[in-house]
Amino acid sequence: MSAPTILVARGAANPNDLVRHLTTHDVYEFTCLSDVVGPARRAELIVLRSGISLGEEQLAAMPLLRHAIRAGSGLDGIDTDLLADRGIGLHRHPEASAPAVAEWCLMALLALARRVPLGAHALGLGDHLKMACMGRPVASMNVAIWGAGPVGRAAAAAITPLVAEVAFAARPSITGLRQLPAPALPGWADAHIIALPAIAENTATFGADFLRSAARRQPLLIIAGRLTTIDTTACLGALADGRLSGLAADPVEPADAHLFTTGPKPLNLLATPHIGAQRSDVREHLDIWVTETARRVLHGKGAA
Repeated sequence: MSAPTILVARGAANPNDLVRHLTTHDVYEFTCLSDVVGPARRAELIVLRSGISLGEEQLAAMPLLRHAIRAGSGLDGIDTDLLADRGIGLHRHPEASAPAVAEWCLMALLALARRVPLGAHALGLGDHLKMACMGRPVASMNVAIWGAGPVGRAAAAAITPLVAEVAFAARPSITGLRQLPAPALPGWADAHIIALPAIAENTATFGADFLRSAARRQPLLIIAGRLTTIDTTACLGALADGRLSGLAADPVEPADAHLFTTGPKPLNLLATPHIGAQRSDVREHLDIWVTETARRVLHGKGAA
């Protein structure tokens, strides 16, 4: 009789660690769940990463599933209500990657302010645009942060010593942080860091209306959350015509890559393939956490 299984999305954890520490289970690494139909039917636990969906269709293929581990913070693509209805435990560690993503935000702010992506793209096309790369001092900037979760708070801690002022978009749930009303931020901020969760109320929040209200300041826009929070077409258009001075987007999944080809015109655009948390210490910490969490929920062993 086949052993119960653990499914691991490629890139979500180190499957070898799980093999060593959970000898009662078979471990299968997958890119697409349809490639592991048999193991999926025996799966008691699945380890997810961004870009992997867990909804009605996927859960129907895993009748024995008891636990889902999200090695990170995002819940997009995960039907949390359906998991709760089926009594499937969902385990996350949103704080683990926050300092690394905040480091990416700092890098993006500095790079956009000095117009580094514009100069680099131009050189790749054989153009030398020194005069077009006149930068702005970050020390003079007001920075708005949208989202006060682990990433937003870590980003604020990283950039506050370097900029003029930092303010969060006000929400009743935020305490102990400087806040300004959200409608006031487009006219106040020189840069916006977007660290909002991918929920319905945040979809395309940063689109035509935001760009219109922010146009006077020609701000930098830094996306550290999910692309669904912006109207990508509108933001790229604003970057091309100067209503945005720079745009950085980290959460670019394979299906989004075609949106960020610059074409013949160099832009002050920094697009990265969801690398904010791709730092060796974070990966090591999350691999350990995934293994310990799997041991705890399946056998009552290990720390949470």
